[in-house]
Parts: sequence; structure tokens; C-alpha cells
Amino acid sequence: MLEGMARATPATHDELLTAAARRFAVTGYKGTSLQDIAREVGCSKATVLYHFASKDALLCELMAPAIAVLEQLDARLADLTGAEAQRVAAEGFVDLAVRFRREIALLRGEFPDLLQQPAFAHIQQISERLIAAFAGFSDRPVARIAALVVLAGIAETCGEFLDIPDEELRPALLAVAHRALEPTT
Repeated sequence: MLEGMARATPATHDELLTAAARRFAVTGYKGTSLQDIAREVGCSKATVLYHFASKDALLCELMAPAIAVLEQLDARLADLTGAEAQRVAAEGFVDLAVRFRREIALLRGEFPDLLQQPAFAHIQQISERLIAAFAGFSDRPVARIAALVVLAGIAETCGEFLDIPDEELRPALLAVAHRALEPTT
């Protein structure tokens, strides 16, 4: 095929998602346009808009599996307290972060802005409940501070170390979390 020539076959939904993920990883969500995604796939912006109503809709679909797992973790934590909540929160979030580390890497540095979007507004409340569970639902400032540091550190680490195998990353993250979190009774 000649360089710059549009592809003969129409872009598929999955190709557009893959291209969007690549572009978001390189230039960030804000720095990526629908035209950039279309160019990468070799289609028109109209084709992208045929599959996705907007760039926000594209991001929502990319993040939907990770958000679904986060929502499941939130539901599992609803009836737990103390040390059990802390253990389930740490294990559940580490599993989520390791499994979806590529998605986390896409959002590094842009997460606060993305939480302002209506489609992601509920993630802020889930994050607050997850921090509380990491703290064992303690009101002690040291427990809440450690919880936030551990939660943010897990996400940042998973976004940074894409080259470390899951079977090495997961136990390392859990060991750090257990050392850093204040024990609850």
C-alpha cells in the first residue's frame, strides 16, 4: 500500500480502541484528537465518530473493564470492617492495578482532570471508600495518610513498571502495602 493512502477496509471498533490507547499513552488524553486516532488507523474522523460519539465515549469504553472491577471491589468492601476490609482492599486493588496497568499508564498525570468528567464522577466516591478501607476505617490521620500513599503508590508503580511480570509485581506490591498500612484491630 502506498504511504499516506487510506486503507481499503473500514476501521473496526477494536482497531479504533487500540489506536486510541496508543495515542493516549504517547500524547495523553488531552493531547490526542479524534483526527490523530483516525490518522493512526487510516480512516476518517467521521468513521471514528460512527463508532464512538466522542473522545470521552472512546475513553469510557477503554476504561469500562477496569471500572467494572473497581465497582465490584467497592461492593465487596461494603460490609467489611477493620483488618478484613484492609486486607480485601489491598489485595483487590493490587489485583486490579496489576491487571489493568496499561490503562493506568494511559491516565498517569491526567486522573484528577478525568474525574471531573460526568462519566467518571462516581470514581471519586469509590476512591474515597477504598482509601477508608485501606485505613481499616480508622479515623487516625496516620492510617488515612498511609492508605492514600499506598493506594496512589500502587497505581503509580503499576503505570511505571509495565515490564515487570505480574507474578513478581503483585507480591512486591502486597508486601509494601502490608508494611506501610497501620494494623487495625
